[in-house]
Amino acid sequence: MSGYRRRAPTSGGGPTGDEDMPNGAAHPDHADETPTPAQPAARTRTQTQTRTRSDAVRTWAARVILPLSVALWLLSLRSVPLDRMRDLGLLQVLPPLFWTAAALLTLGFCLTLSDRRAHSAWLTGYVLALIALLHATPSLLYPTLRYSWAWKHLAVIDAMIRHGGDVPNAGKFSVYNDWPGFFQLHAMFLRTTGLDSAVGYASWTPPVANVLLLAPLLLVYRSVTRDRRLVWGAVWIFYSCSWVGQDYFAPQSFAFLLFLTVVALLFRQLPSSALPRPDPRRRNGWPPGLLAGVVVIVAAIVVSHPLTPLMLISAMALLSLPRRSRQLALPVLIAAVVLTAVWDATVARSYISANITHIVESLTEPDQNVSSGLAALGDAAPGQILLSWVDRGLSAAVAVLALAGLLARRWTRRTGLPLLAAAPLPVLAVNAYGGEMIFRAYLFALPAAAFLVAALLLPPGGRRRVASTLAVYPVLLAMFGALVFGYYGKEALNQYTLKEVAAARYVIEHASPGSTIVTLTADVPDLDLDYEKHRRIQLAYQETDEQRLLVRDPLEGVKGYVFGATEERPAYVVLSRAQDMDLYVTGALPADVPERLQAALSGAPGFTRVYDNGDAIVYRYVTPPPD
Repeated sequence: MSGYRRRAPTSGGGPTGDEDMPNGAAHPDHADETPTPAQPAARTRTQTQTRTRSDAVRTWAARVILPLSVALWLLSLRSVPLDRMRDLGLLQVLPPLFWTAAALLTLGFCLTLSDRRAHSAWLTGYVLALIALLHATPSLLYPTLRYSWAWKHLAVIDAMIRHGGDVPNAGKFSVYNDWPGFFQLHAMFLRTTGLDSAVGYASWTPPVANVLLLAPLLLVYRSVTRDRRLVWGAVWIFYSCSWVGQDYFAPQSFAFLLFLTVVALLFRQLPSSALPRPDPRRRNGWPPGLLAGVVVIVAAIVVSHPLTPLMLISAMALLSLPRRSRQLALPVLIAAVVLTAVWDATVARSYISANITHIVESLTEPDQNVSSGLAALGDAAPGQILLSWVDRGLSAAVAVLALAGLLARRWTRRTGLPLLAAAPLPVLAVNAYGGEMIFRAYLFALPAAAFLVAALLLPPGGRRRVASTLAVYPVLLAMFGALVFGYYGKEALNQYTLKEVAAARYVIEHASPGSTIVTLTADVPDLDLDYEKHRRIQLAYQETDEQRLLVRDPLEGVKGYVFGATEERPAYVVLSRAQDMDLYVTGALPADVPERLQAALSGAPGFTRVYDNGDAIVYRYVTPPPD
């Protein structure tokens, strides 16, 4: 026992990450600060002065790098040749100045993270700059809204406003009638403000959604540690690894924010044994008012998105297993189960009953559910095959590093974060969610996994603090590099020109109710407007036999869908730049099909070219009279 004594807890030491240190060892933050007989006072003063100058230089550099990197980023966006994007999307057209700004920003963040005296405002500034660089770049570059799905959601809001609620004759869009929360919220906002459409602010959803995620992320991480470096390191890792792209104008991004808010509020109430001194304000169980607020948030999730309630139920079920969190997680679990069951049995009953057979079959095919999103991309463009492997590599690296952090930092096992990271796995095993479940599972596991990765990469340290933090710089840079592959790699088909929007609006304005609108893919902006009035056909997603006929004879492949069109109810065939790029990038159909189809329609009886602006061509079809 001689020479060892138990060290008193400190308020700023972070998680008891010193658990692997001898109890009597000097804390690294104070090592070598007291002169010894073998260390003259003069030498100590020299070392102290050197460290002081080094700290001053580091602080100055960190404060200069932030505005410098933001300025370089903005300068890099002045002239980006978007028309040159191919199978690597923005990656192949962003100038070197953009990547220089990203590298500098990451370096400045590491320098700030290693400085204990740096104000948290600087760390906040670096994270906000990272969000802007990643997510505001497309918003600044593109002349109009990004993503075909975002345009589709605008059409749903418009239809719900026109019909005052449920949209009749919605077809495949009827699923939005069953989970209308997100759309009705925006419809109410538009009616209140008098705006005609949400398109003006929808373009900025990715940066805004990611900024809003910052608050619950900080609340979760600060609930399990007081180590500022670990908290902000985890935040940076989360944003550097969130490549899935579910942050656009969609119910998913809204529900994910609410999900993380519920988790954050629960962790805030959770007595954490990882903290040196538990927060006396934390009590056993929920305060009634806060619990009522949490139930309201859960209800908003349930009415807005079909998948997120299942993720919430799985998370609360796992967090109910430990005794210390059971009293908090069980009420939320019960609320989520009851509200989801009631909603699915009433409002969403039509969708559930129509798909119950497929849902039950999925329960018996866990292996196919897990692998459904990992289909081979043999027909895709070469760049997309590379992107796919980079995405998988980043996801695998996060999983491996998180597991290593869990094993190496024993204190993290008491935080509840490992259970939160594992929560998506049961949902992944029971449903494929259209081949996207593995990506959604990664997204929901990432907040907890990012903290475990940070715990591994950023251990407590004193003199080693600067060196250990800067040693992580290449890792953070590699994460950023891998992220942009997944996040920017499909931008050639995700962005649209104003001419493409104009062509779609021409069709909507001229197509009478009951008309048929034919496209090769879904990548035509604003063409879903008035979707309850028109019949939409997307050739690339038809049955295999129909696709083969289209490839063999494009004219015959189209005729079957437009046969019987009349002057009162004509058919329209829309060809456009983004559709061409979609086929080239994804390989859904041979890349030469658009050109061959255009050549076939140009001289075919009944087809008339009624619109052509260079980026899009529209053919109108009326069945010719019999000879």
